Amino acid sequence: MPPPKDVVKIAIQMVGAIPQLIDLQQTKPLSSVLKDVCDAWSLPNAEHYALQYADGRQTYITESNRREIKNGSILRLTTSPDQEAERLYSGIQSNNVDVKTDSLKKLASLSQDVTFAQEFINRNGLKQIFYIVEEGNATGEMLAHTLKAFMELMEHDFVSWETLSAVFIKKIVSYVNMNAVDASVQQLSLSILENMVPTSRHLFELVKKEVTLDRLLTHLQVTNAQLQLKAMALLIALLLAATDAERQEIMDYLREKNIRQFIHKNIIHSSEPLADEMAHYLYVLQSVSLNLCERRMRTSMDPYSQEQRELLQSLRQTAFESESEAAAGASNADRRRSLCAKEFRKLGFVNNSNPAEDLHRAPPGLLALDNMVYFSRHTPNAYSRFVLENSSREDKHECPFARSSIQLTLILCEILHIGEPCSETAQAFYPMFFGQDHFFEELFCICIQLVNKTWKEMRATQEDFDKVLQVVREQITRTLSLKPTSLELFKTRVNALNYSEILKLRQTERLHQEETLAVPVLELRERLKPELLELIRQQRLQFLCKGTFFPKISSRRRQDKLWYCCLSPNHKVLHFGDVEEKVHPPIESLPEKIPVADMKMLLVGKECPHTKEKSSGKQNKDVLELAFSIVYDMEEYCLNFIAPARYEFCLWTDGLNVLLGKEMMSERTQTDLDVLLSMELKLRLLDLENITIPDTPPPVPKPPSNLNFCYDFSQAEQ
Repeated sequence: MPPPKDVVKIAIQMVGAIPQLIDLQQTKPLSSVLKDVCDAWSLPNAEHYALQYADGRQTYITESNRREIKNGSILRLTTSPDQEAERLYSGIQSNNVDVKTDSLKKLASLSQDVTFAQEFINRNGLKQIFYIVEEGNATGEMLAHTLKAFMELMEHDFVSWETLSAVFIKKIVSYVNMNAVDASVQQLSLSILENMVPTSRHLFELVKKEVTLDRLLTHLQVTNAQLQLKAMALLIALLLAATDAERQEIMDYLREKNIRQFIHKNIIHSSEPLADEMAHYLYVLQSVSLNLCERRMRTSMDPYSQEQRELLQSLRQTAFESESEAAAGASNADRRRSLCAKEFRKLGFVNNSNPAEDLHRAPPGLLALDNMVYFSRHTPNAYSRFVLENSSREDKHECPFARSSIQLTLILCEILHIGEPCSETAQAFYPMFFGQDHFFEELFCICIQLVNKTWKEMRATQEDFDKVLQVVREQITRTLSLKPTSLELFKTRVNALNYSEILKLRQTERLHQEETLAVPVLELRERLKPELLELIRQQRLQFLCKGTFFPKISSRRRQDKLWYCCLSPNHKVLHFGDVEEKVHPPIESLPEKIPVADMKMLLVGKECPHTKEKSSGKQNKDVLELAFSIVYDMEEYCLNFIAPARYEFCLWTDGLNVLLGKEMMSERTQTDLDVLLSMELKLRLLDLENITIPDTPPPVPKPPSNLNFCYDFSQAEQ
């Protein structure tokens, strides 16, 4: 018979004593439970003790979290949080260096627990931490433990970052700016500054002023991967907290220092694999840089702006130099206007008498004008060839440069997500972005020439304009999906993917679709589905058994802390726990577990409790798309997840649905099923190559007039 709902069977350990096996009554006050445990070991003053998990993060058991204790949990009797906080508060003030260092080390470990942290902060413990740092006598290991303890205590949000003194902040800054400082101290100092930056404008300005970009770039160029990562994290925090003008200033300085080339060569193409955190920071750096184009993209052309009119006129003058001189020399104003209108028409403007009208639409706004001017100034030969080549064609076959440029700019903005907020979890960046200054403009230069090339290959007319740009979009997206490492490689691959190749790819996809739509084939698909769905179910469960590292994301910043979860080989228990490094731990070392039998339902997206908690602030849609929760144990508890990527989200939600006996609902299931069905159908239909499959089965022949052709074996035996 199962135990009552409010009773859990647990073990309690104590150093030097035989463990106790007890039935913990969840309705019984914790103080009474502690008294019974202490009495069993003949310990006085039960109020000086507390229960703590023996494994994992060793969290203290309180009235608020006691319901999380599961059957089979192992607890440990230890000093109560208030007694431990008092002891460590005294220990970190000791004149004995060894005692002080050991106390700070223990403090750094225990400060992860919210109950202990509250007790320590209530004793004004942070003031003592500030004193140790401000005094400046602590170095090496002692200083590292002090900063680590400070970080863990601040993580609980009991104290505002704005309460930090100027002396403390300058001391932290000095550890970043000095050369002869232990690497672990510099890493922690960079992390502290990274946490400070987003909390207030004052702290942002202070850090930006005290920690120069040159110093950050020095840390970014070290061989220590962790120090490099923390330096990048602080740089990203500064960029995200900056105003548009400040962001532009920072990015201009980074361009001046060739930081992109360094990242491209020494980080992206390093011999060491790229860490997930660094991949995310590179994605953010790319996104922030590209979003600098947003202001121009959303600004329509002002026909009364002298500067903008001059840029527009420069396009005409560069393309038609001799004719422009003739127009300038013409005394008749009407003749001059007529010549200008003719030249703007040749440039491909729809409204040739007032070309500014073409640039009134935003997006792409002035960004399209910037791209055209960049193309004309940096690749004048290609620009002149494009314009003059189309000027000499028949009217119906000319490729309009200006109209194509405006539409292409819009397509590139959509593909590169310009103007969209940064995701908190994304890691997808283009390596070629970091190999080239003026990336967006250079990409445009390649793609506008691709438009002209594709236009000629399609023998297009003005009526085919949208069709050509649709093909160009497909050429660009297919090539970008290959993640080319440089713009030169992108140029080679996108030009190789000509119109005939696009047609072949489309035809292959269409034929594949058509051959799978014949009635007999559809019937065969339906017969194969159950077997293949079972195969997908087994794959999902195997993926869960392999385990996944999940990020912990706080309301303040993207954390580099991880936890790990996996399914037991017998598919009966989920094991999970915090991990320090991205190394798959043995399943028996994971402290927490949930029996599959206790799982009640799966929640995704906005239904999850951890996304509802964040709903007061600006919710990031990417986090919503990756969030899911398991409701378990009589629907009282939830285990909350944020998947590292959409792939893991699909496989985990599918696997959990399989464990719950429900259908797999992710888009990945349909994709995998289509791939497997396609492969299986091709194998089954190999013998029918080049044979047309009829829509209806052939007629069954009439039965014979008699059945005397049957051979009688019994007579043969006689």
